[in-house]
Amino acid sequence: MGLLRENGAPKLAFKQFTDYTPALGVCQWFHFEDHRLEPAVKSLRRLGVRHLRTGLSWADSFRPQAEAWFDRQMKAIEEFDVTLSFCFTPEPCGVRPDHTSPQKRVEQFADFCARMILNHSSSIAPAPAGKESVGAKIAV
Repeated sequence: MGLLRENGAPKLAFKQFTDYTPALGVCQWFHFEDHRLEPAVKSLRRLGVRHLRTGLSWADSFRPQAEAWFDRQMKAIEEFDVTLSFCFTPEPCGVRPDHTSPQKRVEQFADFCARMILNHSSSIAPAPAGKESVGAKIAV
């Protein structure tokens, strides 16, 4: 996390951040099978964070045990108001073999997004009142 050192020690801004929570949220990405997931969740709780933006990687969905990782990640953060992003193109699905490449077939990416919404919608924050949505805050 940007507020913690690699060894988990708080940076100078850590204590001051609590002056802005819960109104201010955090954007925190977790890599596939990230060992920092549980310690990060504990730190987010300590900080009083309520709003969390994170992502699920389409590229990671091609790895063995990907669904188990996504389930673990989303279960770990379910207490937060989550805004979920979907990102990263698997090399075989991109115009070029790079995780930032546009998709060859955008419907494959849409299928991944739909599957993740169906599987994890209980972990995603409801959309703000008065906004038309599919029932979640999602960034694609």
